[in-house]
Amino acid sequence: MSNKCAIVTGGAGFIGSHVVDALLGDDWRVVVVDDLSTGDADRVAGEATLETVDITDRAALDAVVDAAQPAAVFHLAAQSSVTRSVADPRRDCEINVVGTLNVLEGATRHGAPVVFSSTGGALYGNRAPLPTPETAPPAPISPYGASKWAGEAYLATWREASGIPHAACRLGNVYGPRQSPHGEAGVVAIFSHRLWSGESPTLFGFGKPTRDYVHVQDVAQALLAAVGQGGTFNISTGVETAVSSIFELLRAAAGVTNEGELAPLRPGELERSCIDPSRAREQLGWQAAVRLEKGLAATYHALIAEFKPDDSLGAG
Repeated sequence: MSNKCAIVTGGAGFIGSHVVDALLGDDWRVVVVDDLSTGDADRVAGEATLETVDITDRAALDAVVDAAQPAAVFHLAAQSSVTRSVADPRRDCEINVVGTLNVLEGATRHGAPVVFSSTGGALYGNRAPLPTPETAPPAPISPYGASKWAGEAYLATWREASGIPHAACRLGNVYGPRQSPHGEAGVVAIFSHRLWSGESPTLFGFGKPTRDYVHVQDVAQALLAAVGQGGTFNISTGVETAVSSIFELLRAAAGVTNEGELAPLRPGELERSCIDPSRAREQLGWQAAVRLEKGLAATYHALIAEFKPDDSLGAG
């Protein structure tokens, strides 16, 4: 294995574990930093080193970073729940802003570029043009969107001050294997679990909200392509899809006739979201390869193989 080392914060999580796999496949040595509050150690490939550390614990994080001497840092550790950010904005800020600052300072000591996993829809808000380019002014409607915007600001400031080419990747709605169906997980995982267990999924916003769904394997490849490419990049398909359409496609994959329950949007959630990936295509040489219909069907079957018979959902 190569001597070049990558640190992946949040590497025991849904997206992070796929990034770890992609890095290992590209001959990197990988150190995962994850407090396992939402991550799962079983997701981390055996060839990677797992350090159970909270990114808000600066001393513990510094010790791991300085021992690893990374050539790149992929920063995916985050408080990623919109509704939880509304309920506890201070904790959201501590993790997503102070934690990001800790990661940046550690990476800077080693001259390592950071690839920061940011958000598309939650950052741009409801009034942005669709599909939304990176030049659209952020207008977040949740503390989560605000904290990600602040994290990006620190990233840009450190990039200008140090000359290290840090990249912010604004992700669409990511779906794929290993996504948890619990809490405020992605709608694909929640719907899949409900359909598998014979329950009725809840379609918030009465099924009308739209999102830009992108497969996790495509996202992992985009993050690797962003190493050393300073700037801000939308990572998405540029295709707007309604929640009701996702439900119908998953229902077809499951071969069931469960009906969905309609409910209003929750506080902080967007009505529409679709982001423009043109810059990533032009500057990173990346574009999404997994078609939604095929990706959803494959994801449904991968997820139900992961579900446990005694799994139960909270409010979804």
